Amino acid sequence: MRRPPPGALKGRGSGLRLAHRFQHEAREPFDDGWEREPDAPPPARTELRWEEARSALTYNDSPDIGFDRSLNPYRGCEHGCAYCYARPTHAYLDLSPGLDFETVIVARRGLEARLRAELARPGYRAAPVAIGTVTDAYQPLERELRLTRALLQVLAETRHPWVLVTKGSGVERDLDLIAPMAAQGLCAVYVTVTTLQAELARRLEPRAAAPWRRLRTIRMLADAGVPVGVSVAPQIPFLNDDLEAVLAAAAEAGARCAFYTVLRLPWEVRTVFADWLRRHYPERAARVLARVRDLHGGRDYDAEFGARMTGRGVWAELWRQRFAQACRRLGLATQGPALRSDLFRSPAIATPPAAAARPVDPRQLSLFD
Repeated sequence: MRRPPPGALKGRGSGLRLAHRFQHEAREPFDDGWEREPDAPPPARTELRWEEARSALTYNDSPDIGFDRSLNPYRGCEHGCAYCYARPTHAYLDLSPGLDFETVIVARRGLEARLRAELARPGYRAAPVAIGTVTDAYQPLERELRLTRALLQVLAETRHPWVLVTKGSGVERDLDLIAPMAAQGLCAVYVTVTTLQAELARRLEPRAAAPWRRLRTIRMLADAGVPVGVSVAPQIPFLNDDLEAVLAAAAEAGARCAFYTVLRLPWEVRTVFADWLRRHYPERAARVLARVRDLHGGRDYDAEFGARMTGRGVWAELWRQRFAQACRRLGLATQGPALRSDLFRSPAIATPPAAAARPVDPRQLSLFD
């Protein structure tokens, strides 16, 4: 069995607990050699924390994404993808975007009730909501916590349209909710398949489902009548260079549409990914990072709308052409299905327990005697 490279933690994408951009102090672990073997990395256990949800829907006005509202039941993601653009969000919790992002998972308590209340507001207008845009809604903890399922139950009750992107096979559990909504034109699911190379996927996305398992999820969704697409994101130069093979396998499994993005390295992600790259693929590290900068105008990340997702320049155009030609050949649409918003109905708000239990003044009943 291949031993993990120095600094790697088994089953984790990052071995760094780097200081985030809001910290004034940085601390590094010191090994005096007494607790364990020098080359044996310490175990990294997952810690669950709860926070009270103060709101459910998050709105945006970004012109280069296809939705204006999103819904995220978790902060942090146990899948541990080394490239995840959401890692810097853990800095707002005073946690490391490195190891903490994948080992300290924050679950949002009361989110179902918040969502129900927001959908019941006077004047609310339904439009597709994207689920799990920051972190995966079907990461391992969802098996026990079932927060995503509770949200789907509210959306099913209200006939509210939604779209979801996931690497987790756990979405299959909720087909009893998803399939009826799909039959009404209310939902679509994208499954991310970054590469078909099993060894690369295991290093890159250590706790996500294996590539073959994600293809089986696509097949199960398609067989259940769910509009399903494939996300081949992110495309990483000189690493997951099997774009056409992934699209072909997904199309064969039943995917109807596809989209891609190129690797982007905002804030602390550049440090986390560069460290991962030098540990696992040291011979390619300089070349990969140089090409990433080429794609983003000479920088690690270009935040400009219209360029941040797909890059710019010769290499970005080459990717665009490869993707377009492969989709055309395979019959894959590059736009998702139109979802219905006209079926929406406002949810019933349950009477708060305190109000329901309030005793009735007998003098009030005398009015009807």
